[in-house]
Amino acid sequence: MASTDQNSNAVIQGLARHLNCLGEDNKMARRRALESIRKDTVNRKPILTAEETKPILNEILKPLLKEFSDSVEKCRELALEIISDFLCRVNDPEEYLPYVMPVMVQRLGQQDIVEPSEEIRLQLVTFMHEILERSGKELSVYLDDLIKILQKTLIDPYSEVKKVSCQCVTTVAKAIPAYFYQQSESLIKPLLMSISHQHSKVRTTVIYTIGDTIQYGHNKHLETVVSHLAQRLFDLNPAVRMAVTKVVGNWMLDLMDRYSFWNKLIPLLLTSLSDEQPEIREVADSLWHDVGLKFANENEEELKDKMDFPKQEYSHYPPGVERPNLGCRTLMFRNMSKILPALMRDVQDWVVDTRKKSSALLYHILLNGEEYITQHMEIITAGMFKACADDEKEVVKNMQKAAELIGYFVEVEIWSKLILKTVRASQSYPSIMVLGAVIRGTQQARLQPHLPNILDTLYNPEVCQSIQVAVQQQLLLCVEGVMSVLGTGVQECGQTVFNLLHTVLALQQGDLIRDKAHELIGCLADHEGLTDRRELYRVHTKPLLASFEDTYQIWTTHSAERLVFDVVILEAGPVVGELLDEVVPILAANFHPDKEPEVRLKCFSLLSHLVMNSSDTINSGNRFGEFAEIVLRDMILPNCVWKAGRVAAAIRTTAVSCAWALLQSGALSLDKLEPVLDNFVTQMLACMDDDNKGTRLVACRVMTRTFDLAGPKINQDRLHNMYVELLKRLDDSSDEIRLMVARTFQAYLHCFEQAYDVQLYRAHLEAMYKGLLVHLDDPDEKIQEAVLGVLKKAGSLLPALMLQEVEGSRHKHRSDRYCEQLIQHLKSLKTDP
Repeated sequence: MASTDQNSNAVIQGLARHLNCLGEDNKMARRRALESIRKDTVNRKPILTAEETKPILNEILKPLLKEFSDSVEKCRELALEIISDFLCRVNDPEEYLPYVMPVMVQRLGQQDIVEPSEEIRLQLVTFMHEILERSGKELSVYLDDLIKILQKTLIDPYSEVKKVSCQCVTTVAKAIPAYFYQQSESLIKPLLMSISHQHSKVRTTVIYTIGDTIQYGHNKHLETVVSHLAQRLFDLNPAVRMAVTKVVGNWMLDLMDRYSFWNKLIPLLLTSLSDEQPEIREVADSLWHDVGLKFANENEEELKDKMDFPKQEYSHYPPGVERPNLGCRTLMFRNMSKILPALMRDVQDWVVDTRKKSSALLYHILLNGEEYITQHMEIITAGMFKACADDEKEVVKNMQKAAELIGYFVEVEIWSKLILKTVRASQSYPSIMVLGAVIRGTQQARLQPHLPNILDTLYNPEVCQSIQVAVQQQLLLCVEGVMSVLGTGVQECGQTVFNLLHTVLALQQGDLIRDKAHELIGCLADHEGLTDRRELYRVHTKPLLASFEDTYQIWTTHSAERLVFDVVILEAGPVVGELLDEVVPILAANFHPDKEPEVRLKCFSLLSHLVMNSSDTINSGNRFGEFAEIVLRDMILPNCVWKAGRVAAAIRTTAVSCAWALLQSGALSLDKLEPVLDNFVTQMLACMDDDNKGTRLVACRVMTRTFDLAGPKINQDRLHNMYVELLKRLDDSSDEIRLMVARTFQAYLHCFEQAYDVQLYRAHLEAMYKGLLVHLDDPDEKIQEAVLGVLKKAGSLLPALMLQEVEGSRHKHRSDRYCEQLIQHLKSLKTDP
């Protein structure tokens, strides 16, 4: 002991001069003095013991503390380092707090920053942290000073000072919680001011510090803190989000008054269950599980019956999902009414990230709520309808995932009333989207009894006849959900599903909708146990056509039923040939001249397609011939009658084209044509004189085919009245029509009977020959050759007359070569006496 005192006294005597130099005005003298003090004390060899250090510290403490205010930064730094080293060596540093704390307050706890150097401020705060860690419960006396200092250092501009200050707060909170409780409120504001600092490490440290401040202090400001922590769940740095998760989880486990804040804390922790980082999700899941277990243990008496006699596990539960424990479910049941209103507002927030997080959170709320969500269905579905209209795909996806849980936990009778009512009222795609998601989550046995009501709602004309792509997509997804859940059970309402799919197909606005509808039609056939689609149409097409019985007379351009009719007829293929008794009356009614022109044009397009593919459509059963006369008389000919206007002209063109297709198909036999032959020929001759080139051309083709098919049945007197119309067409402005008329003339001349009285009709023949000879001088060689062929054919009726006409007008013709050919041909024929 005497040796220790001697060493201490020797050092103190050696320091006397240096301590005196600390009062010099010369800054270099003060600096050298401090360096000498450090050399003779903390850097001394051998190292001073704790017993030797204490007397020296008592001697130099006050002079060195004065140097904390030195104008020279280096002097302040040296003084701080010496004091820090000395206090680390003594066994009872708390004895020196009465001297150190006032100086620390003076340097760090003022309204304005007194210490200009960031590095020195960091050293001061670090020095304070070292003292705090070693002082323990003795800090309580200086708590006011510490709080004053920390209020300023927590908002220091230097990020490192903030981090060390947070460590100081944690140390104080854990060291003297009973005293800290009274002063903790003062630190909340400066901590919250730093929670959004640009450095992620600062944000992370601040969050952990807030956790300790609330944990060991007063929770009066917890509601204020929660809103800031909620914002940090959007932080781009995973470490920050992890900090929030752990802090909230620890509060829910250990916070003294946590039962008062369940509704504030549960959403924060459950939000982390859907974090993009797997580590955060795992930590959140573990904490939530532990919270539930602890809650159940703490309320064992209250939950005893549920724990001893648990409900039977759900037979229908989301696959791949572990069911939350009883404590978690009970917590959610008790707090859901407080959580849901705010949450459903957040899913409609103007900030995209808020909507994403809120929609993801809703899934976990419903998963933990299970059957208890039934009493909150109105607010849940109302929010879902709005959120499903979001432009952000992730929000919509999250909502659909959450909506599926309604199917798992809520009785169909309950959710169907709410959702179907909205579907009928709004006819909007969000409501149908929610319905589809709920259907996908519903058990087959529970859904089956309510299927007719659901499908009838979807098949409501105001719903299924929408032309919005989004509505059509959701309708198909609903049907897909029904078929995936029910499987073969969909056969019970197969007709409604069939009708619904073809309504969407008829009104489809894109290839994706069309392809999806075709896919589901194939699935429907499979679920009904039918061999192929043809069988499906054989079963369901007739009832669908029967449903049009009351409306097809009044169809307009915009009638959805007409479009459905078109699609079904086109898709049914060979089945149409079996349903002509139902199909033909519907077509005939819509070909009436009083119908809108657009309706008739659409029907002509459909009829043309059927006729051109008759063997695979309307004539698949070889029965179309029975209806061919009706098609010609009631559908085609009334629309060939001339009316003014471009639309009427287009209809005539389409009608004549349809007649041509009917003749070409071979379905119109002579015996079916004969009853209407006279009227048919009259209309076609009129159409040959139409203003529209296309109409004239096709009419010529029709007449050619008619002469070939029914020439002998045409009255001979009527035949002689036709050549005038044919000669007119040889003067047509279109060379294509003139060539076509030449072929028509050939067929026309074939119609004359063998016992033709040439002398009786000599005047007609003479006029015909003269009219044809005129065109032998046509500038177009092709027309000349065509007319030559007609003249040769016509000359066979009365060669002498033809020869006389040719020789009499030969000098008028420029084409002597064709005249010569014709004369030679006529001479080779046997002339009449």
